[in-house]
Amino acid sequence: MGFFGMFGGGNSSASIEEYLKEGAVVIDVRTAEEFREGHVKGSKNMVLNTIPTKVLEIKKMNKKVIAVCRSGARSGQAASFLKQQGIDAINGGQWQSVAKVLK
Repeated sequence: MGFFGMFGGGNSSASIEEYLKEGAVVIDVRTAEEFREGHVKGSKNMVLNTIPTKVLEIKKMNKKVIAVCRSGARSGQAASFLKQQGIDAINGGQWQSVAKVLK
């Protein structure tokens, strides 16, 4: 496990690829301004502090979740919280990393 993996800095690209093949939704937990500056095509912007209010909405999607942000810290928090809520979620880390896998 790499240094950032110890702190929720992201999963391996193999896990990300697997989740994407299984139809996972990418949730970007950065601010709306950050999201406007660039994001994964097709991702949904749900700011980190709103995630607790979005649990039912996320569960209704009935999909696995890949959480992304700028560095992997906020997405790590989101993925951890979503797992506690019974949602199959992983930390995708930096949004650019997931965007590269989609190319």
